[in-house]
Amino acid sequence: MVKTTTRFVCGLLFISVAIGARADLVVLQYHHVSDATPPATSTSVSLFEEQLEMIERLELDVVDLQKGTEAALGGELDGSKQVAITFDDAYDSVYTAAAPMLEDRGYPYTVFVNTDAVGGRGYMSWDQLKELESKASVTIANHSHDHGHLAKRPDESQSGWEQRVESSLDQAQSILKEKLGTDVPMFAYPYGEFDAGLEEKLAEREWIGFGQQSGAVGETSGITRLPRFPMANAYGQLNSLKNKLLSKALPVDASTLPAGIVTDNPPTLELTLPDHISVNRLTCFASGQGRIDVNPSGPGIVRVRAPDAFNSRRFRYNCTHPTDDGSYYWLSQQWLDLSKPED
Repeated sequence: MVKTTTRFVCGLLFISVAIGARADLVVLQYHHVSDATPPATSTSVSLFEEQLEMIERLELDVVDLQKGTEAALGGELDGSKQVAITFDDAYDSVYTAAAPMLEDRGYPYTVFVNTDAVGGRGYMSWDQLKELESKASVTIANHSHDHGHLAKRPDESQSGWEQRVESSLDQAQSILKEKLGTDVPMFAYPYGEFDAGLEEKLAEREWIGFGQQSGAVGETSGITRLPRFPMANAYGQLNSLKNKLLSKALPVDASTLPAGIVTDNPPTLELTLPDHISVNRLTCFASGQGRIDVNPSGPGIVRVRAPDAFNSRRFRYNCTHPTDDGSYYWLSQQWLDLSKPED
């Protein structure tokens, strides 16, 4: 069964228009759904069940990822509160534990596959993926061939990087088409890492790109750097899940945000806010450092900078602002320090 683009959202790298406090699309990101896999990337079976129950209680529409994303970017949700469910890496627990629970509820979902791992220990087989893909509610999409770190390395030549990246992107897409008959224009960055050059590679292919930074997808979101809320045990607990499920994209034009490659540590994030966002009600946090200062820098412009340097390869600034309906605008800026070793 071939799934192709119904319409690529204007064919643009970024889309930005002014919006009000309407509903946006919330995308959830999972890896393992298991009680026996690494805690950092696992959601327990009981927590996954409770998360699905909360989605049902809140009467949220669980939608196809591509259609929901295109509608959110195009401003066509019309107040509908929508959620999309995704899994990275095609672990076998998705097939054995998550899929039956989702099918019982009739919820669609997307599995992003790193093709070189298929059939390996702990991963789904091609037969299992083919079985899932045959269902109208399931989409199989590209997560690279080798799950490599795809941002350009500091000591890597431009030609070497292009050859490495294009091989991983296109080989995976070709294998998915050959094995499953699917050619979906969506990509999830391994480790959530991307740079401007990698975004350009996706834009050339007219692919929609998803990271691992938190937040909702709205009209001002960047089509090659879309956020997803990680749902592993540490991040998917019910006491904070409702705010995430009902969140909206902070209406900041994604084309004004940095690609996220760290040149100064700690980095500075500058945001240009619309009139209905109050600087005094904007709250920002840095990974491992808690709440950080938000400093006005001009009319509607603020600068955010953590007080201390970061030691990790990946970290984030998360900013929220209350909406008029009791939910939150949300923006997460992903940072990538290429001087730190790959993991």
